[in-house]
Amino acid sequence: MDKKRYDMAKKVGYISLTLNIFLSIIKIVVGYISGSRALVADGFHSVSDVISTVIVIVSVKISSQPPDKEHPYGHGKAESIATKLLGIILILTGLGLARGSVTNILYREISIPTNAALVVAVLSIAIKEILYHYIVSIGRRTNNKTLIADAYHHRSDALSSVAAMVGIGGAMIGYPIADSIASLVVALFIIKVGVEILLEAIDELMDAVPNQEKREDIIRQVKSLENVIEVGDIKLRAYGPHLYIDLAVVVEDDLTVIEGHKVAVLVKEKIKKLNPNVEEILVHIDPEIVYRNN
Repeated sequence: MDKKRYDMAKKVGYISLTLNIFLSIIKIVVGYISGSRALVADGFHSVSDVISTVIVIVSVKISSQPPDKEHPYGHGKAESIATKLLGIILILTGLGLARGSVTNILYREISIPTNAALVVAVLSIAIKEILYHYIVSIGRRTNNKTLIADAYHHRSDALSSVAAMVGIGGAMIGYPIADSIASLVVALFIIKVGVEILLEAIDELMDAVPNQEKREDIIRQVKSLENVIEVGDIKLRAYGPHLYIDLAVVVEDDLTVIEGHKVAVLVKEKIKKLNPNVEEILVHIDPEIVYRNN
């Protein structure tokens, strides 16, 4: 499964990389030639896409490696680290573009773009929106958070191209400052997306509950089993696409050790059967009297 997952991510990565390099070059070159600061800003956003796609390919390669002595839980956290890097790249890119946009507005360094800038902006919107839908579908199918983050990066690029298109159009019909304002809007949008991606990655690195609904669903599954009175403490940790679960199961006081062991085995089988992405489960059996007294 990990091999297939990696191969799919690699294929997506190379498609994304090729299109991003093309868009980066054409937007920056046409932006400078046509005098559109918004298109240049959008081009640098595409450059950050190139960097992020390389990070995605490398991180998925690392995370696909099996557990070893130094990494008994596997290498899934590589994807969380990569997602964090994506967020930081977006924030830094946005801040740099925002600074340039504000300077242009304050010092009235304004020019009117040509038709070529408008055509490239529309082309970028179309390509980026198609990429978004393609990559997010594969990311969700393979439970790859880095791939999903990269897909939203493409969606942010599409939306930033919309802002660039509006700014270019506004400048062409008699509002020259619109292009620089659009450039600032693009920059702020990039920063917003970067912050959201960064916070999500930090949550995963700090072992925050990856999915509250999943937690409640697992509790219901376990409580439906015979001899299970209650589910005590339960912890979920995400390692890339995999979940690791620690939980305490409350049983009747007079159950033998062997019977308690059988309950633990049933709990593991039930959870893994209904949750294929669960990699490992640690079940602690608690007698009811101990649970009630705590």
